[in-house]
Amino acid sequence: MEKYAVLIGFGPEGWGLSIAWGLVTTIMLALATLPIGLFLGFLVALGKQSAEPSLRLASNIYTTIFRGLPELLTLFLVYFGGSLAVQKLTSALGFEGSIEVNAFAAGMIALGFVFSSYSSEVFLSAFRAIPKGQYEGAYSVGLSKGKTMRKVIFPQLIKIALPGLANLWMVLLKDTSLVSVISLTDILRQTSVAARVTKEPFLFYGVACLLYLALAIISSYFIRRVENWAEGNRNQPSNNAVRA
Repeated sequence: MEKYAVLIGFGPEGWGLSIAWGLVTTIMLALATLPIGLFLGFLVALGKQSAEPSLRLASNIYTTIFRGLPELLTLFLVYFGGSLAVQKLTSALGFEGSIEVNAFAAGMIALGFVFSSYSSEVFLSAFRAIPKGQYEGAYSVGLSKGKTMRKVIFPQLIKIALPGLANLWMVLLKDTSLVSVISLTDILRQTSVAARVTKEPFLFYGVACLLYLALAIISSYFIRRVENWAEGNRNQPSNNAVRA
């Protein structure tokens, strides 16, 4: 046991500091990807219910592609395809040399595409759950389309979509492990290196399991807090009633 404690410790022979940095990278990647995925997913959901046929077609093609491709393949396409595109661009501008896309940025973009394709379906279902009378009522009191979306529809949309988005967040946390294949120093990458060097795979992969489970438990706690807050707001009487 003392040997294992030394290996996962923060001393000169331990891998604790490296794994801790991997944990930080995993959390930062997930948090950076989340707003991108939510924003793109919301835009795609709007496109799917647009009156413009070309927007509906483009949105459906987008979700079909990124829901149909394996996440790892999407990551490879963004990482290696992005590097190739940058090299072609720099060559056309007269610059020489090998340029690679930053692994963190590639992971964030690739996972953002995947997350947005699934979150768009959650948002679309939430849009369809809101009665059309909500729109008509807002228009009847003189609200513009933008204000109707911001003040009437969007608050209800978030409350309805929250359980589905929470599940997608948990999936995103696990999908961050894919970036280890492009040498980003996340939890899985650091524990894999430690396992190979020390010949103790069970120990370090067990540590990785515990860290991912800890992230899931912490996320579940905050998700419940947000859901309770949203449910409490839903049950409160509205203070914005229209006065004569």
